[in-house]
Amino acid sequence: MKILETKRLFLRTMNEGDWMPLCAILQDAEVMYAYEHAFTDEEARAWLNRQLERYQRDGFGLWAVILKETGEMIGQCGLTWQDWDGRQVLEIGYLFQKAYWHQGYATEAARACKEYAFDTLHAPEVFSIIRDNNLPSQQVARRNGMQPVGRMTKHYYNMDMPHILFSVKQPD
Repeated sequence: MKILETKRLFLRTMNEGDWMPLCAILQDAEVMYAYEHAFTDEEARAWLNRQLERYQRDGFGLWAVILKETGEMIGQCGLTWQDWDGRQVLEIGYLFQKAYWHQGYATEAARACKEYAFDTLHAPEVFSIIRDNNLPSQQVARRNGMQPVGRMTKHYYNMDMPHILFSVKQPD
């Protein structure tokens, strides 16, 4: 089901047919460097199942990013609830195949998700929670009008991983 459309992309819910393109993202060690490892088949399956559950529970999640020109799934971008300092915040997250980095796709998709959060969900504020060493994703957040508002440490795979919280508030 199509959710959003931009000049070059459309975002839709993921489904079982997206398994292979999703694995192309999650199982690429270069793409997943901020997670410190490429995902196994089990981890990728759990990731897809988590999105399907989010669609049912929340009405949103990470969506497949489809390149209009080819119909190919080139990434994922969307909205998820994340815990920060004991409260739930709405996060814009994004992951793209390496072949599509540095072409503005992440920014284009993230902006569309921000507009969806403000215009459709009437969210007062949205966040992106980004690993402190992930400078390209931080630049996407900045291009999406976000500024750093805090820090947190996430514990993944027996490691402490510092993250920066970026935020933008709904315009008045």
